[in-house]
Amino acid sequence: ILKEIKNAGKLDIVLLGLHGAMIAKNCVDCEGDLVKNIRKIVGPDVVIGVTFDPHSHLSKKFITNTNILTVFKEFPHTDFVETAKNCINLSIKTFNKNIKPKISVFDVKMMTILPTSKEPMRSFIDKIKLLENKSPILSISVIHGFMAGDSPDLGAKIVVITNNKKKYGDKISYELGMSLFSKRKYLAPKTFSATNSLKEAKKLSKKNKKPILIADIWDNPGGGVPGDSTTLIKKVISMKLKNIALGSIWDPLAVKLCHRAGENKEINLNFGSKIIKGSGGPIQKKVLVKKIKKNVYQKFGTSLVPMGDSACIIFDGIEVVLNSNRCQTFSVDLFSKLGINISKKNIIIVKSTNHFYKSFKPHVSEIIYASIDGIYPNNPKKNKYFKLKRRIWPIVSNPHQ
Repeated sequence: ILKEIKNAGKLDIVLLGLHGAMIAKNCVDCEGDLVKNIRKIVGPDVVIGVTFDPHSHLSKKFITNTNILTVFKEFPHTDFVETAKNCINLSIKTFNKNIKPKISVFDVKMMTILPTSKEPMRSFIDKIKLLENKSPILSISVIHGFMAGDSPDLGAKIVVITNNKKKYGDKISYELGMSLFSKRKYLAPKTFSATNSLKEAKKLSKKNKKPILIADIWDNPGGGVPGDSTTLIKKVISMKLKNIALGSIWDPLAVKLCHRAGENKEINLNFGSKIIKGSGGPIQKKVLVKKIKKNVYQKFGTSLVPMGDSACIIFDGIEVVLNSNRCQTFSVDLFSKLGINISKKNIIIVKSTNHFYKSFKPHVSEIIYASIDGIYPNNPKKNKYFKLKRRIWPIVSNPHQ
């Protein structure tokens, strides 16, 4: 990127679409270093506009060298196109000197899950959207934080951009930040263990016509894990539950073997849990290869997410989607494209924290969030952070005292 910018000649605006949570072995703030080096190349007058995923780390170095920052408001992140357009528009207005953006950041000092598909986060985001329509506010964003990253900037932050009204931005970011902090105990969804999630799903499935969905929230490739855990499916087998669909298990070798065998063939298959310890261990089963398909995609908003070559296998009244390209569950496409009718299932298991929500909600009666330890560092109180020196909740009960 830096080489391209150096060779680009005179620039007016630099636009970057970044995630915001990158940490390398010798760099704890990759995005901060990137924009700092871009600023050195382009000088103080070029506008730098950036979009972030809310599951990110926001450093002072990054803010110092950036003119505009817009962050996806929604979780699931269905507003990424809108966020990019907002970044572009504000950057152009800055270049044309129609606005003079001033960035205010408030450190909420907490680390938790902030799904906008439920209260109280839903109302909080709706309030922010209304505030954005009032001058001199140009943009308001919420950084959620990325709890698996050992960053000195870990945790939630409120970003308010005003039109040359820094003190007002500081006031609004503080008020919003403390309001969000006051809701801290109610933000994350209620979670169940592997066994209890299945027991609850079994009980609820008897009362509802639509299937029950279990979200395996930590075996989520979007958070960096392989996405091949077998913990939940092994519990399904041991509890002898039937009419279950699971999507997906990342196992390129198992997919190749299924494609080699062909549809409607029975094979002995070893699949899942081949990358890291604590993810359940591989499953050895005689399976029916129900469907094979090359270059499968699932939708997420207006984008297409590649699943790669995929297969659907059946055993013990269970249908499992195997895929060759690591991806979390975004859409019902993941099942329908492999010949699985989820409306006929008792229980559906997906590997995703919340990006599945919009696509699956109309098709299920209840959603259960399963929190399974061992794969992902999901508890800030237990995670061994070496770079984090600030006091944040829940590690500290009230870091704002």
